[in-house]
Amino acid sequence: MPADEAPCGLLIDWGGVLTTNVFDSFTAFCVREGLPADHVRTAFRTDPHAHELLVGLEVGTLAEDDFEKQFGALLGVSGDGLIERLMREAKADIAMVSAVRRARDHGIVTGLISNSWGVDRYDAVEMASLFDAVVISGQVGIRKPATEIYEMGARAIHLAPAECVYVDDLPGNLKPARALGMTTIHHREAATTIAELSAAFGMDLAPPPR
Repeated sequence: MPADEAPCGLLIDWGGVLTTNVFDSFTAFCVREGLPADHVRTAFRTDPHAHELLVGLEVGTLAEDDFEKQFGALLGVSGDGLIERLMREAKADIAMVSAVRRARDHGIVTGLISNSWGVDRYDAVEMASLFDAVVISGQVGIRKPATEIYEMGARAIHLAPAECVYVDDLPGNLKPARALGMTTIHHREAATTIAELSAAFGMDLAPPPR
């Protein structure tokens, strides 16, 4: 894509970008369960077994029930409905979801690249209304930050990586996309991300004034 041309594709993460902060939901879970506030996040970052369980869940080689049972035992809590309990406070970010819809309405091709916690947790009707294509780790057997999943995302919307903007809340997930030539945006909160997307695509994606 020539340097003076705006990108024409938007690839975006789900949890923590089109939802509220997932790590805040983990913290709320820990408080409810009487655990240290950062216990879940620390386990995923520092405990090899916890990380192995997370990878297995996200690439679809570990069933949700098995993840819940084993991760619950590791945390010292019940595994019953554990994923729902962990994600209870992660709600749709209406401003971000609306911005994706506006981008698509303005002719931007949109795609999802998501590390899944079970492939049945995505509403098919909502996915079809938001995205031209979806790449979900548990379906393709690859998770971010593997380069291949970003390549799959670009192919799925029939664009070269350099024609795409990629948005994620985790900096480590942005590096491979950037290396492929994608424009990357580190999501922290909706207003800033929407402003950056508006600048990248050369169109106003901000919500209309009330």
